[in-house]
Parts: sequence; C-alpha cells; structure tokens
Amino acid sequence: MNSRRLRRALTCGALMLVAGPQVRAEGTFDIPAGAHFNKNKLAKVTEFFRNEVATGKIAGANVLIQQHGKPIYHETFGVQDVESKKPITDKTIFRLFSMTKAITSVVAMQLVEDGTIKLDDPVSKYIPSFANVKVGVEKKNEDGTKTLELVPPNRPMAVRDLMLHTSGITYGFYGDSLVRKAYAAANIYEGDFDLAEFAERIAKLPLHNQPGALWQYGHSTDVLARVMEVASGKSLLTIMRERLLDPLGMVDTGFYITDPEKQKRIALPVPNDSNFRVGRDTNPTNVKKVEFASGGMYSTMADYRRFTQMLLNGGTFEGKTYLKPETFKLMTTDHIGPGSGVDRDYFYFPGDGFGFGFGLAVRTDPGNAKPPPPGSLGELKWDGASGCYFVVDRKQDMFFVLLEQTPTERQRIQRTLKQLVYEALEN
Repeated sequence: MNSRRLRRALTCGALMLVAGPQVRAEGTFDIPAGAHFNKNKLAKVTEFFRNEVATGKIAGANVLIQQHGKPIYHETFGVQDVESKKPITDKTIFRLFSMTKAITSVVAMQLVEDGTIKLDDPVSKYIPSFANVKVGVEKKNEDGTKTLELVPPNRPMAVRDLMLHTSGITYGFYGDSLVRKAYAAANIYEGDFDLAEFAERIAKLPLHNQPGALWQYGHSTDVLARVMEVASGKSLLTIMRERLLDPLGMVDTGFYITDPEKQKRIALPVPNDSNFRVGRDTNPTNVKKVEFASGGMYSTMADYRRFTQMLLNGGTFEGKTYLKPETFKLMTTDHIGPGSGVDRDYFYFPGDGFGFGFGLAVRTDPGNAKPPPPGSLGELKWDGASGCYFVVDRKQDMFFVLLEQTPTERQRIQRTLKQLVYEALEN
C-alpha cells in the first residue's frame, strides 16, 4: 500500500478496502424484501470476531444485528482494554469519531424542520467571516513546482454544502494537496478553543474547491455545529440533549467524561494500535471547550442502538417523532448524484455505488465491483476512524451496529462483517 493510499485508508470514511480473509458476497446484493436470518450462518460472525481477539488484532467488540425491532444477533467479544481485562458490555464506552456526524446531522435537520436554520442560507449569515473566504487553486510553475492561487468563490457557501460535504472545507491529516498542507501547517487544533474560535480558524484557510463542486471530507460538520449554536443561541451539546439525546434515552452519549466511574468504562485499542492519526487529542477524559461535531462524541451500544432504530423507523422511536417523514426523506435522499454538479475523486469515502444525503451515505446502485458488495438499494450507513460502523437497511427492516476501537484493522473488519451479515440473510 503506497503512502497516499495509506493516508486514505486511515481517514474516517466508508470506502472499505479488501484485506485479510474474504467471504463470498455473490447473490447477496439487493435481496428481495422479507428475508430472514439463518442463525447457523450467523455463527460465522462469532467465529470471525473470536479469531480477531484471539490473534490480538483487536481488544474487543460489540456487535448487534436487529430486525423487526428485535435483536437477531447480539454478542460481545474480548475486553474493553487489555490492561484491565474488563469484559465488554452494552455500557462500555466507545469513541465514535465520524459516527458523531450522523447524530449532528439529525439534530441539524431538526433545526431545518422548525425553521431555525435554512439549507439555502449562506454560512456567512451565521458566521460573517465566511463572506471573505477564498478558494485555493493549484497552479503548476515552469519548474514543476506548485503554488496556490486564491480566487473568490463562484457562489456563497450554503448550509446545505456543510451537510453534504460540498463546502470545500477539508481536513489536514490526509492527502497531499496544497490546501490540505495549509490546514496541517495552520495548527488549527492548538490551544483550548470553542466552536466559535474553531470556525474562525477554518474561515481563514482556503477552500479546497468551489462550493458545490466536489464531495470533500473535512470539518464541514464542525462549522455546521457553529451555525446551529448561533441560530439557537445554545451550545452544541445543549441542543443535542434537548432535541435528541435526552428524549431518545441516550444517557451515555456526549463529548467529555469527567465521572471517574464512567471513565472506567472506556474501551481502548490494543497498545500497538492506539494512534488514531487525526491530528488532535481524542481522549474524552481531557476536557476542553470545543465539541467536535465531526468526530468528538462517545457512546455505548445501549445508546447507539436506540439512535439507529430511530433511523430504521424513519425518524420515530417509542411513540415519539424526531424527524417528520418529509424531513427524513430529504435527509436520506442522494443529493450529489448525476445532474447535481458534484464531482467525486479518489477521496470519495461513501464508496462506489453510494450517493450522499444530509450526513449519511445512501446506496443508489450496485457499483462496479464484480460481485458488488452486499446490501440493498436505499441502504444508509457511516463509520468512524475508531472502527465503529452502522448500516440501516429499511428494505429488510434491519440494522446492524459494530462498536470497536481499531483504526488500522477497521476497514477489513467492517467489510467482512457486512458480508457475513448479508450471507446469513435468506428468503
């Protein structure tokens, strides 16, 4: 694997590379509705994860498959960390990394639904410094070197661009473009800052591309969170708690952990797999002002299963409506497909066969792989740099969640789990 591909693999996204043991996926794409699980075939999931733990690749994991509102498969493996050797439970705390984006996006859509923010509002309406942002265009000199020319945006960056990752805002810890290098050189994580200050730091940097031109993974969701704060007059976590976390019963989901007893429940990677390579401190016990909406939350299986079931239900859970049907449809429709004007490049992390809605990858076609990866049209998914991963398949009234802490093994494990889950579905 070359250095460029390695950087891509370490970035939080859903494009999963093939490595390690393979499972045949032929015949498992877009299975007719009404399929059920063969529990004997699900035993392969157990076998796979037991081997991952036994061979020291991961400390442990929690895997849940739920269909028709009931758990079909729910097993824990290994320990929360190799030092304490405490068993993993549904209350074990995992760092979600980019699965935080899904939570943030749902709450943002709640604000869109009630008119607090509008998708077509310019970001500068809430954060005035974004009115002055420039786009970085690489120019090649005669001697082969590259320089960055700053040009005005073709149009103002809108709130919808932040949700779709078409804002031009990027990350500085993957790729080698001059704009990404500018991010890395700017030390944007230095010091103790809040979302207001962080948004100002981002506004000082050039955009990687014109707004609306390219799906570009980065700090868009953090800037979105600042828009949410400005529009509501409340902190991000307060908004989340009031609108989603508390009503949904997600009692162990947040940004920082100060309770000593709760800190004892934090899962850790195996020692040689402890660097998450995202450029900033990710320890939830090191309390800071900033609440990273793009990847700073922690959660448990007891909590995240409630959130994922709400998505499977189309925005409702236990009699409460969190997203109206029309809002949920808007959120889970591909907005960057053919005709949208949005390009895709090497770093398009939703992956082949997937479009993107407001915060979630959406399956639109089988893709070009032969055979195609398993799944259903309309599938919703996302994952994180720690290895946490979820898939919502509304066609089969099914979801699965994987909670683990392993940045280096995650793509192989996620892909294998998905294959095993769909291999166990039968009509």
